[in-house]
Amino acid sequence: MRSRLSTLTLPAITLTAALSLTACGNNSGSTASSGDDQTGSADAGPLRVAVTPVPHADILQFVDDELAADAGIDLEIIEFTDYIQPNVALDDGSVDANYYQHSVFLADQERAAGYDFTSLGTISFQPMGLYSDTVTDLQDLPEGATVAIPNDPVNGSRGLKLLAQEGLITLEDPDAAVPTVLEITDNPKELRFQEVEAAQLPRSLSDVDVAAVPGNYALDAELSPQDDALVAEDTSDTTYANQLVVRAGDDDDPRLVKLHELLTSQDVKDFIDRTYQGSVVAAF
Repeated sequence: MRSRLSTLTLPAITLTAALSLTACGNNSGSTASSGDDQTGSADAGPLRVAVTPVPHADILQFVDDELAADAGIDLEIIEFTDYIQPNVALDDGSVDANYYQHSVFLADQERAAGYDFTSLGTISFQPMGLYSDTVTDLQDLPEGATVAIPNDPVNGSRGLKLLAQEGLITLEDPDAAVPTVLEITDNPKELRFQEVEAAQLPRSLSDVDVAAVPGNYALDAELSPQDDALVAEDTSDTTYANQLVVRAGDDDDPRLVKLHELLTSQDVKDFIDRTYQGSVVAAF
């Protein structure tokens, strides 16, 4: 069963760190915004998993449609349109797991918010790309061009690394896990950076010269990292592969262990390969 959350309309350029989202009622009347009735993954009832829409919700929907019933799992998919609320929901018990984040983001969130989570393993990877409505070659970016990057530091750093890879900027430490704009030591085109909530980045393309769009939001906006991006991350490097994450202590819950087995099955790999044609790759 799939429960979709409402999407808030925000300005194309925003410096806010996160969206505050509420849940729409689903067929059972439950919501993702209140954890009062949720007591964790060890209790009976649906296994509630928070995701962002594409590709995570679609991959999980395939599991629900094709694999979950035979495995004895009653799966409920809860969609969020930002990167912050799925961890809030996991922490407060509104959901039993989430599937949307990579290890670098998870570590940053645990440091910032004090979460105590455990990864059951990587599932899939979709590359970030640099997209533009106005230029077809990054080397043609004009002086003083505006570049939009995700406003969370971890994914913002991925955009900076892509620009550095193309020689448009130089970073103080190219191997730093999470470099920021403050660590740019050379910027010959005097690029200007705007931090934008990740879900809004595709909409910002008409307002900026180039935008660093995470793969899930690119796919949701029907942008292909292979066909539309000026440059994209290498899919053979799964540093930013997304994981199935649970609360610490729940990693031996039989339902969650079984869900991880399903998500890393050949059936799911085949689904990812035929559905996304390389825009998303299995990371297991």
